[in-house]
Amino acid sequence: MDISVIIPLYNEEESIPELFAWIERVMNEHGYSYEVIFISDGSTDRSWPIIEELQQQSPDHVHGIKFRRNYGKSPALYCGFAEAKGDVVITMDADLQDSPDEIPELYHMIREEGYDLVSGYKQKRYDPLSKTLPTKLFNATARKVSGIKNLHDFNCGLKAYRRDVVKNIEVYGEMHRYIPYLAKNAGFDKIGEKVVHHQARKYGESKFMGWNRFVNGYLDLITLWFLSTFGKKPMHVFGFLGSLMFFIGFVAAFVIGAGKLYCLAVGIPQRLVTDSPFFYIALTMMILGTQLFLTGFLGDLISRSSQNRNDYQIEKKV
Repeated sequence: MDISVIIPLYNEEESIPELFAWIERVMNEHGYSYEVIFISDGSTDRSWPIIEELQQQSPDHVHGIKFRRNYGKSPALYCGFAEAKGDVVITMDADLQDSPDEIPELYHMIREEGYDLVSGYKQKRYDPLSKTLPTKLFNATARKVSGIKNLHDFNCGLKAYRRDVVKNIEVYGEMHRYIPYLAKNAGFDKIGEKVVHHQARKYGESKFMGWNRFVNGYLDLITLWFLSTFGKKPMHVFGFLGSLMFFIGFVAAFVIGAGKLYCLAVGIPQRLVTDSPFFYIALTMMILGTQLFLTGFLGDLISRSSQNRNDYQIEKKV
């Protein structure tokens, strides 16, 4: 099969028939073999009955997954990736803001130009300021942290993947924003970008707005950066910070004690060591340093006993 199109959705009953008809037309014009996988993420409108009707009309091309409740976009993509059979996997949103006319060029970039992943770039957007401003700040930070300098829109729903990519990354929580980063960490580093046409929303209102996702996005980015950098070696960060804090606290306590002994030896009146705030600062640093070191040690023990401790991506065996 040439292409799998994965479409997560939540309450998009108006858009689904029009979107599928558009995809169907593009696929037939170019002679692709294809499947469209709709994932209803706890929709409360008629989205699922409409998907069932489309499946009856086109059983070879339409597949559906229905969640009992709303889990989020990442779980929907994870389940869609698991079911995908196409050589090229394309994801898009269900709100008609992503154009299926982009599919042939995305397919060409994966199959002919050898990209592992191609992310869409909505250069001209029709979203409100409450969505575009956080997106710009988020993308600037994501480029810096991930090291993927050529992407301008990490969270664009329109992306194309080589099949190996979606079968070897795990999208969980709200990590769909960082799929290019996940792919890079798994060894798929030929990542490209294509400017895509962005259309104004035709029906309803956006389900993902503004500053809440902006804050969550930063928290997820910190998590992913830490896991990718120190996930299998937590002692390297906690052990280092703990040792450094303990050493500074120990030196400070030694200086305070040495100063007290010197004053006693030469007969200089000196107040009690415990009267000095620096003594308590030094003691606190030693305690915190010990706790950080033990945190790193326990983290290393957990990492070594994890079932995924040797989960390495092997591209080929002969």
